[in-house]
Amino acid sequence: MPQPALLAHDLVRDLGGRRVLDGISLTASPGHRIGLIGENGVGKSTLLRVLAGVDEPDSGSVTRPVDLGFLHQEMPYDADSTIAAVLDEALREAREDLAALDRLGEELARVPEDDPGHRKLLDAYGRRLEQAQDRESWDADRRAALVLDGLGLGAFGHDRTLGSLSGGQRGRLALAALLVRRPSALLLDEPTNHLDDGAAVFLEEQIRGLPGTVVAASHDRAFLDAVCTDLIDLDPAVDSPVRHGGNYSAYLSKKRAERERWERRYAEEQEELAELRHAAGVTAHRVAPDRGRTDNEKMGYGHRAGRVQNQISRRVRNATRRLEELERTQVDEPPRPLRFAAGDLATRTEEGPRHLVSLHDVRVPGRLALDGLEVSATDRLLITGGNGAGKSTLLAVLAGRLPAEGEVRRRRRLTVGLLTQDTVFVRPGRTVRDTYEQSLGAQQAEKVPLGSLGLMHETDLDKPVGQLSVGQRRRLALALLVARPPQLLLLDEPTNHLSPALCDELEAALGSGPGAIVVASHDRWLRRRWQGRELRLEPGRDRREEEAAPACSGS
Repeated sequence: MPQPALLAHDLVRDLGGRRVLDGISLTASPGHRIGLIGENGVGKSTLLRVLAGVDEPDSGSVTRPVDLGFLHQEMPYDADSTIAAVLDEALREAREDLAALDRLGEELARVPEDDPGHRKLLDAYGRRLEQAQDRESWDADRRAALVLDGLGLGAFGHDRTLGSLSGGQRGRLALAALLVRRPSALLLDEPTNHLDDGAAVFLEEQIRGLPGTVVAASHDRAFLDAVCTDLIDLDPAVDSPVRHGGNYSAYLSKKRAERERWERRYAEEQEELAELRHAAGVTAHRVAPDRGRTDNEKMGYGHRAGRVQNQISRRVRNATRRLEELERTQVDEPPRPLRFAAGDLATRTEEGPRHLVSLHDVRVPGRLALDGLEVSATDRLLITGGNGAGKSTLLAVLAGRLPAEGEVRRRRRLTVGLLTQDTVFVRPGRTVRDTYEQSLGAQQAEKVPLGSLGLMHETDLDKPVGQLSVGQRRRLALALLVARPPQLLLLDEPTNHLSPALCDELEAALGSGPGAIVVASHDRWLRRRWQGRELRLEPGRDRREEEAAPACSGS
């Protein structure tokens, strides 16, 4: 049975008085795995919700398969539901296929071949058989066990309630349910959040094996590189949005070249417009009917006047026509792209003990066990490990926000900044601009203007922070940290929810400068290029494994 395509035509969606989607069309054929990328707030999640039918567009249309699957941020189950209930729903269609085949097979055995109803039964059996083969329905129960294990949920009892799971575990369960279903079209919003290395690689293998359509919005450059056959860049472009064939590595080189072409075309058109306006204005003045003749023109004026004036008038008309045409069709000025422009992310400390923080035999029961760790004044330390290994817990201990058993020594008057995974502002109605100024103080906000950091667009500064996307809130939180650099900067999954371009720029800024920076991350792209120290935490183990990271490789 042919897999249906996912089609969108001329989608428009306005939110909060702002046009988020402006005439977007999309053809996602079976076998294509399309990545959605772009700056925070350009409409990736909005487009997925419209494609899924969760939101209706203000105009435009979507044609979607009836069994489309969408990875929601929150699961459509209450806290008392069990893992078994989620799996039963995921397996429902496959079980219905097998039950229908059994029923139709029994009816076919009872109805003689020369009976008029036999052909109809045979056709129904054939259609259901094709559907069951596409869904691999016979293998569904085994696939469910495989998927749960691959996403790190295999050891969980099926009687566990969703309320007893962490947010990350619930997200992985929702993802598992979709992979078990194998829908004709799969829509994913940041699918690798909360996945460790093994689970991310498993997800990539599963997605590459799906026969239908996949559309995924993701900041995960390693994921985009591994699975995508196409990328759609929703950032402003001369022919926006731009669809690139290939993975993330192929996209990087094309993106730069397209931006240069757009800037060159805009500059050339503006130059031609200036020349045409000059020609139309100045030349028209020269042939104005009431303009007096100069002395040089008086001799032979009557003989040549008509012919010269006609020629000049024709040039004026041609210039005017070309001017009107170019003003209608000229490309928009390329918007200034956000470029991370913070200076040093951390600041140097005054002379004192060599280490900013020293930990010895530190324990947070059920969350962290660490024999020892020392963070020097200029350290660059990457903390890695699977889910539940204690990466976020360790950062909270280093920051002094979480008490721990054991010995924790911190340099006196040490300034520490922590970027947490969940960014919440206590006054969601306050604007971005006011939040920045109130948090830093007027003097520091004036010294380091928010717009100078390359983290927020000017058009977003007067928005209430409660209306920002998750990525935009993280940008603002990062801006508040680097506007007054601490001596020890702690970043928990700093590339989560940020655009790939900003991730690249942030990574470059992490590698140099004064002060100490400690990063906890599952981001495989970042980790492959890390040049500082690495500390790998193992869940449930009391020892540490510290190693030098490999040299930075090319893209």
